[in-house]
Amino acid sequence: MTYCLGIRVKEGLVAIADTRITSGTETTTAKKISLHSNQHGSLFLMTSGLRSIRDKAIAYFEEVLETEGPEYTKMYNVVNAFGSQLRRVAAEDKEPLAASGLSFNLYTIVGGKLAQDKEHKLYLLYPEGNWIEIGTGAPFTIIGNSGYGKPILNRTIKYDSSIRFALKTGFLSFDSTRVSANDVGFPIDVVIYKPETGEMIEKRYEESDLKDISSKWGAALSSIIREIPEDWIDEINELSEHSNQEQFISPQQ
Repeated sequence: MTYCLGIRVKEGLVAIADTRITSGTETTTAKKISLHSNQHGSLFLMTSGLRSIRDKAIAYFEEVLETEGPEYTKMYNVVNAFGSQLRRVAAEDKEPLAASGLSFNLYTIVGGKLAQDKEHKLYLLYPEGNWIEIGTGAPFTIIGNSGYGKPILNRTIKYDSSIRFALKTGFLSFDSTRVSANDVGFPIDVVIYKPETGEMIEKRYEESDLKDISSKWGAALSSIIREIPEDWIDEINELSEHSNQEQFISPQQ
C-alpha cells in the first residue's frame, strides 16, 4: 500500500510520500514522488498503485515533456498530458494485467504552478486518466491508505493554514497511518512549493529524524484525552448501579 498526501494552502503546496514497497513477504524502499519542470515552471507528481504501471507512465510522460513541454503553460496542460500517457499504458497493459488477476489501479497527485496559472494548483488523477482539481474548501487529497490519516486533516487543515502548520499536520497524518498499517512506513519524501519563488524544495526524512516528534504527539494525545470531561461517563456508572439495585429488589407477593 501507499501513503501520498498533497495539501494546497494559500502559502503554497506540501507533498508527503512514504517509500515502502511490499511484495509478498518482502519489503523494499522506492520513491513515489518525482519532480518535473520546463521553462514555464515546476511540478511534483506522486503515485499509488502497481509499480510497473507507474514506471511506464512516468517514462512516457518524461518523453512527452522533452518534445512538447515548451507548449505547456498551465498546469492542466501537464495533467492532461499525463492522463493521456496513463490511458496509453492502459491500452497496452490493462488486459494482460486483468488476465493475471491484477487491477489497473494507478492514482496520481500532481501539484505545481506554470507561467499562465494565476495560482498554484493541486490535482487528483484517476486510473482512467480523468482528473479533478483540489479546491479551497477541502484543500488536500490522499492516495493509498487514507483511512487512518484523514480525520486529523479534516479537523484542522484550512486553506488559510500556514505552510508550516500544513507540513506538521501532514506528518501527523502520515504517522497515524504508519502506526496503524504495516504497509506504510519510513523513510518519507517531503516536497514544499513556494509560489513566491517558484522553488520546489525536497527532503527525505528517516524514522530516526522524526521519532521525537512521533513520541511527543503520542504523549500529547494521551494528555488531552485525560483532560476531556468525564461527567457523561459518570451517568453510565449511575445507570449501571441503578440496574444492579433493581436486580436485588424482590417482587411483591
